[in-house]
Amino acid sequence: MTVETIVQSLASGLLMGLLYGLIAVGLALIFGLMDVTNFAHGEFLMIAMYASFFLFTFFAIDPLLSAPLVAAALFVFGAIVYLLIVRFAMRAKANAGMVQIFSTFGLAIVMRGLAQLFFTPDYRSIPQSWLGGKTVSIAGIFLPEPQLVGALVSIAAFVGLYFFIHRTDFGRALEATREDPGAVALVGIDKNRVFAFGWGLGAALVGLAGAIMAVFFYIYPDVGASFALIAYVTVALGGFGSVFGAFAGGIIVGLVEAVTALMLPPSLKSVGIYAVYLLVVFIRPRGLFGSM
Repeated sequence: MTVETIVQSLASGLLMGLLYGLIAVGLALIFGLMDVTNFAHGEFLMIAMYASFFLFTFFAIDPLLSAPLVAAALFVFGAIVYLLIVRFAMRAKANAGMVQIFSTFGLAIVMRGLAQLFFTPDYRSIPQSWLGGKTVSIAGIFLPEPQLVGALVSIAAFVGLYFFIHRTDFGRALEATREDPGAVALVGIDKNRVFAFGWGLGAALVGLAGAIMAVFFYIYPDVGASFALIAYVTVALGGFGSVFGAFAGGIIVGLVEAVTALMLPPSLKSVGIYAVYLLVVFIRPRGLFGSM
């Protein structure tokens, strides 16, 4: 094992970690806003990847160009999911937590089943795109362009989200609603409107990640399951409700995955992720950046 091999592996892990962070940020945003875990988060990613694939197949729109369109479509979809499903689940008088869990879990099963029905279980991919199969060399380290662009998009999206939350009136409304949903109604803030926007924003972030990942990852109905599991671990690692923690946790997960793949067979690369997660749970149960 040479120094070049280690640096190459860490660089690749960092790029994937930034994408993991982008996927997890949407999940953390929803949980921090409403204390609701979206168990259909992976299926949102799957839908985004299929949307990018079909936009390329039928309209020849490169995934890099379709990414904003996919994110906008997922924003609308996320808001509709809240208004038609989650809003009513939150009104449950008994076992509200279980009702919320099973409502999103049931949605995930339905979305996956519909994907298998309409898209078939076949693996699909985007054969030719502007970035597909291209690499760039930086100081002797070869980086795939799709992952590199995805990492840059992830950083830009996170910076944009940070400024939106902390520098705009609606972002402050999100923060205020998270702190005290009952009190904001007294100052004229519509809680349901804020929650719908939060769900839409969380879905848009995972939609952006899905559009980029469609360039270099196979697309099939179960694709979201593995990434959703990593997203849950990432959110728990960074700290539930912490958007920054989710993004930082994604980077840590990507690096740990890369280091594990160097020491163990590639099929066991997830072992390191769960080992680090368990270590953090024992030492700091609220996560690295969580305040709960």
